[in-house]
Parts: sequence; structure tokens; C-alpha cells
Amino acid sequence: MARSLKLYYDFLSPPSRVLWLSLKLSKTPFEACPVALRKFEQLTDEYKKINRFQKLPCLIHDGFHLSESIAMVRYLADKGQLSELLYPKALKDRARIDEYLEWQHLNVRMPCGLYFVHGWLYPINGIAEKPKPEEAEKLIKDVNVCLESLEHFWLDNEFIIGSHLTIADLFAASEISQIKLCQYNVNEQQFPKVAKWFKRVREASNPYFDEAHEFVYKKSLQAAKAKL
Repeated sequence: MARSLKLYYDFLSPPSRVLWLSLKLSKTPFEACPVALRKFEQLTDEYKKINRFQKLPCLIHDGFHLSESIAMVRYLADKGQLSELLYPKALKDRARIDEYLEWQHLNVRMPCGLYFVHGWLYPINGIAEKPKPEEAEKLIKDVNVCLESLEHFWLDNEFIIGSHLTIADLFAASEISQIKLCQYNVNEQQFPKVAKWFKRVREASNPYFDEAHEFVYKKSLQAAKAKL
């Protein structure tokens, strides 16, 4: 019998990785439905019937379609399909996670996403040239500001809201790991809290974390070798 929960995703998409990781860590059965962004499969008429915005990820549960990753997290939690460790029911704990999820749109996702798009995605697809040195410097500066904020405001504990992994950590780590494709690695001297936290997130969510990031690791390593 077909599973009632379907996740449409691509591991090139940070929110896709978060939803996939969340379901795996929650031991929630689901039908994995890969959609290849690199082949523009999200732009097909067939996929438009699944997600009217033609973006990833997308969730279908018993015929109900959702297209925004944070809405998916809240829906899955309310349906009992997500581990309470990742997204707790306790009001203040959930509010603190929600606070991060609202904050991260402009303060983590935007700078990391812009660097990824202009520093790797557009050049590799022939859409645009690599950023000029001054443009790359501005993109990197914005990422550094993001990590400074994360270091200063969110990492007084082992994880973003306390002593264990939550959905907030997965969203943050997935965005930061994406810019490895631009040959950006977190500087342990400049951002010691972020570097240690990132390692804890990876350890706490493995083996799934490495599986979800296999493409990122592979392509970033290829780019590094090409520079030698």
C-alpha cells in the first residue's frame, strides 16, 4: 500500500534536506520523491500540479499539499509525525524555536543563499560569470555577519535552544553547509562557537546528515581539487 506521506525534494535544496532529515530522525515512514533541480524537473507541468509554486520541498499528506518548509514542520508536528525533540510541544521551547525560524530568513538564509546562487549556482549553469573580487568580498562579508550573529545571539548552549538538537539547528546547519560549494568553510578561530556547534549538529544527526549532504561534499571537493 502506498504511503500517505510524500516528500518531494532535492538534496541541492537546504530546506529539502531539513525536511528529509527531520522525517528520518523522527523515524516517520514517507515516500521519497526526488525532483532534480539541475534538470529543471520542478518546472514541468506535471510538477506544477503537485506544487503550484514549482519549488522544493513539497509535502503531500493524504491528498493535502504544502509548499513552504516551515509550514510543513508545524503541520507534521501537529499531526504527530515529527519527533518532539526536534519540535517540542512545550510552549516556551516551541516559541524559542519559532523565534529562530522567523529570524533566520533574513539573517542566515538570505546571505548564505545569495552567496550560493552568485558564487556557485549561476556560474556553473552558465547563467552568469563568477562574481568579481569586490562582489565576492561583499557576499563573504554578509555571510560573516550572519555567522557573527549566530555566534553572539544563539549559541550560548550546545545547540540553538538548549542541550539537544532541534529543527532550528537543522535549518541553520543546512544553510551554512550549502556554501561549502563556494569553497567557504567556517573559520574556527573567527567563529569558534559556530564551528563546534556545527560539528555537534552533524554528529547528532548522522548518518542521515552526511547522506543528505553527499552531493554538497562531492562537488565542494571537486572544486577544491580543481583549484590545485
